[in-house]
Amino acid sequence: MKILSKYLTTVGVASILGLSTAATAATDLTMYYPVAVGGSLTKIVDGMVDQFEAQNPDINVNAIYAGNYNDARVKALAALQSGSPAQLSVMFSIDIHELRNLEAIVAFDDVVSTNEEREWLNSFYPALMENGNADGKTWGVPFQRSTIVMYYNKDMFRAAGLDPEMPPTTWEEFISMGQKLTQKDGSGTVQQWGAMIPSTGYPYWMFGALTKQNSEVLMNQAGTETYFDKPGVVEALEYWQDLGNKHAMMPKGMIEWGTLRQNFLDEKTAIMWHSTGNLTTVKNKASFDFGVAKLPGNKELGSPTGGGNFYIFKDSTDEEKKAALKFVKFMTSAEQAAHWSKSTGYMGVGPSAYETETLKTYLKAFPPAAVARDQLTHATAELSTHEAGRVRKFLDDAIQAALTGQSSAEDALTDAQKQAERILRRYK
Repeated sequence: MKILSKYLTTVGVASILGLSTAATAATDLTMYYPVAVGGSLTKIVDGMVDQFEAQNPDINVNAIYAGNYNDARVKALAALQSGSPAQLSVMFSIDIHELRNLEAIVAFDDVVSTNEEREWLNSFYPALMENGNADGKTWGVPFQRSTIVMYYNKDMFRAAGLDPEMPPTTWEEFISMGQKLTQKDGSGTVQQWGAMIPSTGYPYWMFGALTKQNSEVLMNQAGTETYFDKPGVVEALEYWQDLGNKHAMMPKGMIEWGTLRQNFLDEKTAIMWHSTGNLTTVKNKASFDFGVAKLPGNKELGSPTGGGNFYIFKDSTDEEKKAALKFVKFMTSAEQAAHWSKSTGYMGVGPSAYETETLKTYLKAFPPAAVARDQLTHATAELSTHEAGRVRKFLDDAIQAALTGQSSAEDALTDAQKQAERILRRYK
């Protein structure tokens, strides 16, 4: 009996240990993450992941930094096809239609299960959700989100006799001030440009600001139609052309996205339009007094939203989906969103972030950090369609052809519209 009792005890202990081991086995998550614009984003994300893992020892998150947004999408989708898929990723908010067509992602509505989780899903700024919703469901949750803002050199404004607290608010003021801010040497060579708007990298994004300011949108919500050839859209591109060709306040031709921030820091331009994601880097590196303002408007103010959303991949277990949801909730929580915004310059993705002491204190000391959030009341969705990469390329090529003088704005946009219609016809 003693031997049998000892055997049963041993078996019982082993069973208990086995159950305990199974119950505490970690869920491993792989996340692809884009690193595209300023700051030491990898260190910030790593710190947030470490904090999550400390609070959730049963979940391991492996963050793979994949380059820019396009790189992240390509690598994440390649992993899905390889049989070693990731469970989640931050990718372009505008990738939603492509990801759905590939049946690569799952709607967050199908993963949340509690009232608290549903409440969280409805806690984000509506303007940031426009590129995450389709067919009545939420497919992407905002995280690394931005609008285009206007950075300007207050010292240069003073030197030009302009009020440094009154940046341009209209297209006409933008031209007038831009011309006054453009400085030439004795030989007529420009030493300081009035303004620069980048036309490489994401020209369609910058153009989305100009069209919104002219009360136009570039596509419908379903991503099945584009409006590139509407008169108001053509007028917006003609205005962009004129800034360099007619008003001589901006360089003619192409302006590089990747070097524009440094040109601003080197005081080669008094104004730049760029992502709010550069705010913290500009704050830390500018050797001059600078300001941040909403973009100027024509018929109205306006900027497209931009940046990345969290997506959960369909090819994962229910346990992995739940763990991924828990991680996304953590990363977008009020305190973490506030920390993220202060550390990077990207906006807090919901009102609760701005109710934290972290952002209340930060905004009081550094008001420019509120500009991107405040601009959301004038925001529109970023260009997003089915086969988005091809459609964006048509528009990018049209913008660049017009800016370099290879085509008129009307001809370039008419051609882009015809090509987009050919691609999108099958999705109607």
